[in-house]
Order: sequence, then structure tokens, then C-alpha cells
Amino acid sequence: MSAALHERPVSGRLRGDSGQAGGIEVLPFGFLLFVSVTLLFVNVWGVVDAKLAVTSAAREAARAYSESDNESSARIAANARAAETLAAYGRGGDRASINVPTLSDYWRCARVTVTVSYEVPAIAVPFLGGFGSAQQVTSSFTELVDPYRDRLVDEARC
Repeated sequence: MSAALHERPVSGRLRGDSGQAGGIEVLPFGFLLFVSVTLLFVNVWGVVDAKLAVTSAAREAARAYSESDNESSARIAANARAAETLAAYGRGGDRASINVPTLSDYWRCARVTVTVSYEVPAIAVPFLGGFGSAQQVTSSFTELVDPYRDRLVDEARC
């Protein structure tokens, strides 16, 4: 005879749902954990993306400064290029700060360091903006004023 014909009787202890831990009470905890970990990863990516943006903006601003003809046009070009680069990354506005130092003399081989900072909010929600205290992400880039640039006085001293 086959085993299907000889079923073993199930004891009364295994019948019914009494004592069953269904696990439904764990679902809200799991959902909360999923949401909090997702927010953490989004915030970490926001900081990494902001670091890429400020690094590129500082580099572009320093290059624009070093390739200009005089100090006043160099400052304007550096600020404009940094703002354009941040805007291309989707950053900018009131959270960004661009620091272009004033050189006493604008001459060939002068060293200029441009610093760009951006405040990243603690929690960034798409279409709603950011909430919470901000982290400051900063990057600097140093460049020499072009030693072969036309319209600059003096000789290159580098």
C-alpha cells in the first residue's frame, strides 16, 4: 500500500492557529528600517555628488581666473564659471559660496586658490527640497596664472 493511504493522525496539539506568531507585527519595523536605510544612502550620495560638483566648480573657476587678462576680469570670470559649473550639476543658489581671493598684483605665475563650498541638507526630498541641519562640503583648487598669456606685464618668474 502507498503512504498516501496510511496517513498518520495529527495530534490535537498541531491543529488550529493558537500560539501562531504570524509576523505581521514585524512588518512596520521592517518598513521603518527600509525607509531609514534608504534615507541614509540618499544622504550619502548627496554628499558625494556635492563633493564632485564643488571640486569641478573650484577647478573651472581657478582655470578661468588664470586665463584672464587682468585681476578684475579674472574675478568676474572665476565667479561666473563656478556658478555655471554648479548649475550644470543641479547645485547652486543660496547654498553655494565661492571664494576667489584678491591678489595684490596680477602677474604671470601668480598662485591663486579658489575655494567653493556647498551646504548639503540632512534629508533631501525630491521636489520638496531639503530639511535638517546642513553639512558643509568644501573643495579648493590652486592654479598658476598662465605664464605665456598675452597682455600681461613683466616676465614669467616661475
